[in-house]
Amino acid sequence: MDGAKHHHVIVGGSAAGIAAALAMRQHGFAGRVTVVESGGELPYERPPLSKSIAGGETGSLRLIAPREAYDEHRIGLRLGTRVQALEPRHRTVVLDNGQVLHADRVLLATGVVPLTLPVPGSGLSGVVTLRDVRDARVLAARLSEGGPLVVVGGGFIGLEVAAVAREAGLDVTVVEMGAQPLEGPLGPTLASRVTDLHERAGVTLRTGMSVVAFTGTDTVTGVQLSTGELLPAATVVVGIGVRPDTTLAERAGVHCDRGIVVDRHCRTSVPWILAAGDVTNQPNPYLSGRGRIEHWDNAQKQGAVAGAVMAGVQESHTSLPYFYSEQFGRTIQMYGRPVAGDEFVLRDGETDNGFLGFWTRRGILVAAAGMARPRELRSARTLIERRTPVTGEALASPATDLRALARVPAAH
Repeated sequence: MDGAKHHHVIVGGSAAGIAAALAMRQHGFAGRVTVVESGGELPYERPPLSKSIAGGETGSLRLIAPREAYDEHRIGLRLGTRVQALEPRHRTVVLDNGQVLHADRVLLATGVVPLTLPVPGSGLSGVVTLRDVRDARVLAARLSEGGPLVVVGGGFIGLEVAAVAREAGLDVTVVEMGAQPLEGPLGPTLASRVTDLHERAGVTLRTGMSVVAFTGTDTVTGVQLSTGELLPAATVVVGIGVRPDTTLAERAGVHCDRGIVVDRHCRTSVPWILAAGDVTNQPNPYLSGRGRIEHWDNAQKQGAVAGAVMAGVQESHTSLPYFYSEQFGRTIQMYGRPVAGDEFVLRDGETDNGFLGFWTRRGILVAAAGMARPRELRSARTLIERRTPVTGEALASPATDLRALARVPAAH
């Protein structure tokens, strides 16, 4: 695509959106590139928000790219501006300030919105969710005034907030509906290791129960559980999941089904519109079916593919799903996504200071997760990507050198 007269608009200054903008330039797109971002900050990485809140400080934002990069690559930033509508018939983007931008192509990188609890008291001051730096600053200010803190939902964001608050000396309780936190993504064996880590650090866990109300007059003072127990709370963080922000896509007639449905080239059902990041329902060769992959790493890689496609280069997004989490000074990482029926193998001799687990399917390694095991996980990544046959006995044995296995030529 020559594209010198073309104008591409990206909705959302997210990891996916900025990766796409930079990729367009890397692939020779010579036209105009505009990023429209509703927040007022330079685009920043969101994962550190839940990992660094403590003592009333969110620290310096980790920018996705420095200010000069946007000037160097001729990327226009419209900060503090919201897109009101997309008009496919006229190929225009309507902004909340009344401006109308012509766009030859649009990339939706709108991300996700935290779910809230529809229970009495959910609107009280001090009941917060964590999506952006504004939420992080509100939460940090409240935590600086002390606890107790109640975290509703034992997912990764909830546990990261719990860990940081506990390290800052606050009384912390995590309320989880399931049998234990993180059992969905990690399975019961590895989830119990993370649970033990929190309990040893003094986090109180309330599992197998739900929240029925938040108490207080103007500000939250307590959390009422389904068991009848009332937990005192100066602050509550609700981390029960997210929903994809598909509003613009749906209004523009884009096919959505638990996210914006895209192909491997990030194309939607409307040829003029592409999508990337957490908002997308995407195919992936390492998943059993299409779905959403909610992590910065995937968003960045998928966004780069979208940028290449918008520049006229037909790349495909086929990267192995990955995520990481930092809790109490330890890093938890996972490559791949297991499904029901996969065989789980825990490496023998693992301790409370770290663990390494694997999932195989018909003799092929499909996923691996560990805490404080970065070298082994890098080798496991290679084995998963190459679909290397490996036995459960070999994976379980500490004597098995995964790096040596990863160097063996792949079978064909």
